[in-house]
Amino acid sequence: MSCPDRSFYLRPTEIVAKELIGKRLVRILEDRSNHRLERLSGIIVETEAYGEADDRASHAYRGLTIRNSPMFGEVGRTYVYFIYGNHFCLNVSARSDERRAGAVLLRALEPCEGIHIMNKLRNSQNIHDLTSGPGKICQAMDISKSQNYLDMTDPQSELRIEYVKEDCIREIAVTQRVRVRYATNKKWRFAFNPVPS
Repeated sequence: MSCPDRSFYLRPTEIVAKELIGKRLVRILEDRSNHRLERLSGIIVETEAYGEADDRASHAYRGLTIRNSPMFGEVGRTYVYFIYGNHFCLNVSARSDERRAGAVLLRALEPCEGIHIMNKLRNSQNIHDLTSGPGKICQAMDISKSQNYLDMTDPQSELRIEYVKEDCIREIAVTQRVRVRYATNKKWRFAFNPVPS
């Protein structure tokens, strides 16, 4: 299946965040026990957009650092960071030419492929809770800082976003972002209805 190209991500971050809903996140893992590659995937059902100097809730608000450098780099690249001392979060860099930085946080998936592996990685059999948060996505798909700055537009990448054969025809809810203290006026959270809890 083809991947959205660089131009898809070279647009306003909030537009990219909305249009990532219904696309498929794919993670390729090497199973060393049987010497084969395992494909894990899930449909993106919830995202949040983060900007730069006009978005106090964004990591890019205070400018370029080593940590947030993927937000300022080439669009379509992963931005993986560690938070709360216990989990990773996966973003993809996206912004228009007029902006210096931007990224979309992937907040929730509907698991599709490799669910038995995700169950093991999450130590959970509850499919409804398997990838229902950003930290859970990374744990279920074995995503860490090692996957930072990968090219999500490359159809051979170990971590990528793909189109699906048929677009899901579902209503998309637009709300304020969750668990942010600043820029709460921005309605930059997007999710399939019903909104994942």
